[in-house]
Amino acid sequence: MSWRYRANATLEGLTGYTLTRRLRKEPQEPAPKPPPKLPLELQRLPGDTIRGPVDPIHDRLLREPVFLLSSVRSGSTLLRVMLNSHSKVHSPIETHFRRMTVGLGTEPLRQAMEALGHAHSDIEHLMWDRLLHRELSRSGKPIMAEKTPSNVFAWRRIATCWPDARFIFLLRHPMSIVQSWHEADPEKRPMTTAVPRTLTYMTHLEEARTRLEGHTLRYEALVADPEAELRRLCLFLGIEWEPAMLNYGRQDHGDFVKGIGDWRDKIRAGTVVAGRPLPARDEIPGELHEICRQWDYL
Repeated sequence: MSWRYRANATLEGLTGYTLTRRLRKEPQEPAPKPPPKLPLELQRLPGDTIRGPVDPIHDRLLREPVFLLSSVRSGSTLLRVMLNSHSKVHSPIETHFRRMTVGLGTEPLRQAMEALGHAHSDIEHLMWDRLLHRELSRSGKPIMAEKTPSNVFAWRRIATCWPDARFIFLLRHPMSIVQSWHEADPEKRPMTTAVPRTLTYMTHLEEARTRLEGHTLRYEALVADPEAELRRLCLFLGIEWEPAMLNYGRQDHGDFVKGIGDWRDKIRAGTVVAGRPLPARDEIPGELHEICRQWDYL
């Protein structure tokens, strides 16, 4: 019989109590804090949906806008200034319009928007349309052609926002795209980064090209015979070919600034410059083979 048992028996007989060992309480992790609540102006309206204009006559000022879809480093700035040199086409700097969002910072405002039948995306579409229409109106021309390369990531929403939109798909040899993007900033853009980064653009561009109607144009063909390619493009847009499109350097197209278009010496030359030689097959990384096949470069 252990001393603990004898002591407890005696204590229980005298007092009715026994001694027990207090179990050590394991420390508990504090309950996770709930994530901070977004400010009201950063919250989307509930049930937000991406849809076309509810009232097409009043919801859109811009009619049949043209969107030039391309990867980065594909010659889109060159094509932009050629288009902008036409008397009927306004093609501004990259506007990055799709990055604009709307903040609805009070409950009455949110309540009013819902009562008026607006989804959050509807309001953004109205703002996008108003911005581009303003730029077109100021130009005095009838056709807007916008060319921000990152639009390839939002082609579905753009096509939904403007159901009458027209699309130009600008292709370039995938390896030439990679090399050009790398050479623009070799230290910050090593080839190991350049391949997957630019391939993302190309993949989304191909997705849009297979699902939307439009006109496909190759950079290599554009610089080799710009007149012939621009004549075909004008036919697609329903406008007459104008020789001024070849002499884009004689007109003002805004500043060539990094972040809103090409900025390097080639585009500043004011005339079409020959493209780089196409790479040999053994110079093309395996990751690019499929997109090269899809674009008929292999």
